Amino acid sequence: MTKKYDTNLWLEHIEKGISMGPYSADWDSLSAFQPPEWFSGVKFGIFMHWGLYSVPAFNNEWYSRNMYIQGTPEFEHHIKTYGPQKDFGYKDFIPLFTAENFDPKEWIRLFKEAGARYIFPVAEHHDGFQMYRSELSHYNSYEMGPKRDIVGELKTSAEAEGLHFCTSSHRAEHWWFMGHGREFDSDIKEPMEFGDFYWPAMPEPDNFDMQSTPYPTEEYLTDWLIRTVEIIDRYSPEMLYFDWWIGHEAFKPYLTKLIAYYYNHGHALGKRVAVCGKMEDLAFGCGIMEVERGGFAEAKAFPWQTDTAVARNSWCYTTSLDYKSSREIIATLIDVVSRNGNLLLNIGPKADGTIPDGDKKILSDVGDWLKINGEAIHDSRVWRITQEGPTRDTEGAFSDGTEKTYSEEDIRFTVGHGCIYAFAMNYPESGEILIRSIAKKDNGFSRAFYGIIDDVKIPGYEGPVEFERREEGLHVKAAVSSPYPVVIKIITR
Repeated sequence: MTKKYDTNLWLEHIEKGISMGPYSADWDSLSAFQPPEWFSGVKFGIFMHWGLYSVPAFNNEWYSRNMYIQGTPEFEHHIKTYGPQKDFGYKDFIPLFTAENFDPKEWIRLFKEAGARYIFPVAEHHDGFQMYRSELSHYNSYEMGPKRDIVGELKTSAEAEGLHFCTSSHRAEHWWFMGHGREFDSDIKEPMEFGDFYWPAMPEPDNFDMQSTPYPTEEYLTDWLIRTVEIIDRYSPEMLYFDWWIGHEAFKPYLTKLIAYYYNHGHALGKRVAVCGKMEDLAFGCGIMEVERGGFAEAKAFPWQTDTAVARNSWCYTTSLDYKSSREIIATLIDVVSRNGNLLLNIGPKADGTIPDGDKKILSDVGDWLKINGEAIHDSRVWRITQEGPTRDTEGAFSDGTEKTYSEEDIRFTVGHGCIYAFAMNYPESGEILIRSIAKKDNGFSRAFYGIIDDVKIPGYEGPVEFERREEGLHVKAAVSSPYPVVIKIITR
């Protein structure tokens, strides 16, 4: 059961879109990219991994791949729970994915209360099931499963509440994602036609080798391009996110076409848009740099984004989530923002469309903290000093395996509203803290701060705040008690 579309008509449409704007399909032209005006100010967004993999809710969102790899926990779990893969395959989760309690307005209200200012629902994950209305494949949430345009409904609800709407496609990895199902008697087998749900199910390469074989075919790459353009045309997202495999060299000419089309589409609408790509997947300066579950050790001159999840062991809902603490999430937000980045925090709804209590708790805690301290985060900027104290971030991706332990000397900084904001990452029980970066003179820790301090306040705290500018730093005393980082607002003139 496949939909037939006219590839040539689509390609003509894409070439026309590229020809009618300022960007052409090469990195030289795309390097004229400027980030969306709003991006650097919003600081905090919500990612959503929700799809067929939410039905088995086992281990993580790669269930569709792993259930076909003999000997894995997913393989054994699948047989025990649903029967042999030849009788009950991944496609058989589609009618079970009914999303009967999905309320996009409720989701958006929850995200807005959490202090988020933009959203990134996953439009299509590696498994190939589209969470939106599509003219290119029957295997989408509008025709099957929930029989609703999930992405479209979230866009409408987000924009009604003033949140920026963005989305992601993880389709690139589908080239090999279902390939292990060909290795034994499963429902992934020949004949397999273009557009079938599992197609093309190629052998899995070293998927971090960006020159690996089997090399994606022109047919597959063209389909990837057209599918992504359909998302752009139908939903006009303000940003597009791609997972890492678009870095494969086979995608490069298709990727530059896609980005040129997308940036010209935004230009025609009178707005800047952006592609988010992992580290070196895009030529530097042609989009927003993305760091998965990690970041940078120092502030960067360019805006960037980290995507991480409320749980360490999965991006989607499972029955065995290893949740991070709310304190860790808030500390990550501070660390990222102090370095000129944005935090895209992922939550994983259940298959029925409800948000798990664990996710809600973290969102509520972050929202409560931001209601008090949001002025130090939203619309803030990087100060000339990013941090002080012994605890440093690890440079690069996948560095959130354990929660950091901050000392009473660890401080991060932002600026905004004519103020310097110092985040005490672990406020001392004594109530006394020394901010060495704001010393009267060079103390060997940093250059002296030569500005004038009018006052020092702690948002949300109504007690007295004593402060004294000393040669070794700014001494602050306040009887604050909080399980979360404490913001010290330094008012200057």
